[in-house]
Amino acid sequence: MSLDKVMLGVSGGVDSSVAALLLQREGYDVAGLFMTNWEEDGSGDCRAEDDRKDALAVCGRLDIPFHARNFARQYWDEVFAHFIDEYRAGRTPNPDVLCNRQIKFRTFLDEARALGAQRIATGHYARIDHHAGRWRLLRGVDADKDQSYFLHQLGQEALAATLFPIGHLPKAQVRALAREAGLPTHAKKDSTGICFIGERDFREFLSRYIPMQAGEIRDPQGRRIGEHTGVYYYTLGQREGLGIGGVRGRAAAPWFVVGKDVASNVLYVDQGHESSWMLSSHLNSETAHWIAGTPPATTFECTAKTRYRQADVACRVNVRDDGTLDVAFEQPQRAVTPGQSVVFYDGEICLGGAVIATTDAPEVPERSRNVPAT
Repeated sequence: MSLDKVMLGVSGGVDSSVAALLLQREGYDVAGLFMTNWEEDGSGDCRAEDDRKDALAVCGRLDIPFHARNFARQYWDEVFAHFIDEYRAGRTPNPDVLCNRQIKFRTFLDEARALGAQRIATGHYARIDHHAGRWRLLRGVDADKDQSYFLHQLGQEALAATLFPIGHLPKAQVRALAREAGLPTHAKKDSTGICFIGERDFREFLSRYIPMQAGEIRDPQGRRIGEHTGVYYYTLGQREGLGIGGVRGRAAAPWFVVGKDVASNVLYVDQGHESSWMLSSHLNSETAHWIAGTPPATTFECTAKTRYRQADVACRVNVRDDGTLDVAFEQPQRAVTPGQSVVFYDGEICLGGAVIATTDAPEVPERSRNVPAT
């Protein structure tokens, strides 16, 4: 007798392919559903059609049903519009977090249920368990691939209906299983970046929605260093793409973005990877989401990440009455960026997280002053 019917999100990659294989071996009645979340305009290399063909080939190899659905309208309304609004506000959003919450674990879950599935599954590197009456999100065993950071907005309903079949495996073993099973995706390169941007230039893509507007690049003292194409296109800590050559009177050292004045269209840069102008000891967040439904306490200590792949850092979290947070780090953190997410952990357990609103990084001074270049 088979277990629950499971609808697997098949992406055409090796991870979802092995997830399908393992679900089938465990006795689940599994089917695959390929999601189209972006309508290609021919200007990039999103490879959605190639991915769809690979997903179909995997389902054919495993002899499981294949479905395809277009969620592009929902993605535009619930993810991409917010993405553009955030960049217009001078922040740096993380669309993968919102896509998981709104599309992959809401719209996809609804569609799966409409197709008769009791549960959904994906090829994410994360784990789920049930403890003391609550569902918990756990880190993936492979620390280099763990994707719990992007899943921290999931709640009890989504976790109760979700399986992560490969979360207990290292990536090397996933590829080995795919190869042994003869899956056509076993050697396929991992996808990187945001699908709707693909292999095209990010700045060129964003300029289709936020027009370029040249402005000054200044140092923290207000001296003109160069010119940029649009302050929206840069993020804190960025080094590449600044176009700053040798500056008279300055050392031949890399420059990094340390601030943005959106109203004046001025980009601030400084030399030094650990410049004091982009170090933060505190952040304030927007309303937090807690996977258990409530925070562990009004004030508690844990570890946190302010970006994917960052090593955990110790912090103290204070939950305000309105659900926003004040987070104090044990050590100053580099380039903590408004619009990105701070995600909290208790060991292997992902507690939840929130969008970063502000930090205590020093205000770049003398923004209204135009000091001539030296």
